[in-house]
Amino acid sequence: MVSEEAAHEAVKTLLGYIEGDANVGREGLMDTPKRVVDSWQEIFAGYTMDATELLQSTFNAEGYDGIVLLRNIEFTSTCEHHLQPFRGRAHIAYIPVSRIVGISKLARILELHARRLQNQERITKGIADDLEREIQPLGAAVILEASHGCMQCRGVAKQQAVMTTSAMRGVFFERPEARQELMQLIQQPSL
Repeated sequence: MVSEEAAHEAVKTLLGYIEGDANVGREGLMDTPKRVVDSWQEIFAGYTMDATELLQSTFNAEGYDGIVLLRNIEFTSTCEHHLQPFRGRAHIAYIPVSRIVGISKLARILELHARRLQNQERITKGIADDLEREIQPLGAAVILEASHGCMQCRGVAKQQAVMTTSAMRGVFFERPEARQELMQLIQQPSL
């Protein structure tokens, strides 16, 4: 495990690379290594979270067997390839068998995955895997739409590009009518 002090030194080294060694001591940069490391503890808090723990608190579904959907959940993550942010919205759904989870748990499972060095495909798959494993629904679906900083500020520099990924499991994969109902619910106007 790298110590916090070593992380501060690593940031200072990077600042020296960016600014030139002579400028690292200027007033505006003096506390930057500590601020960066402190911010990383929040940005990458997903490494300290556990899906089983998050999804262990469930409730009796009381016979409900329709789609449970939390849509338009905003998220920000960090691309593992360029350390650039990507942000967007997620739609997370499942059809319960006997247990439901609190809606905040769906947002928290997204945060668990998004607050790590990531790619969008892994977040999408990871959330679907967690839902299947922990609550064993008839189906689970995850759709993410995001704009990527690595596409916007470097390389092809496409500002309006949106990447969409999906994971459809169980009835959402097997039954087109279930998938179609889900898509109609996602496209409903917001409140």
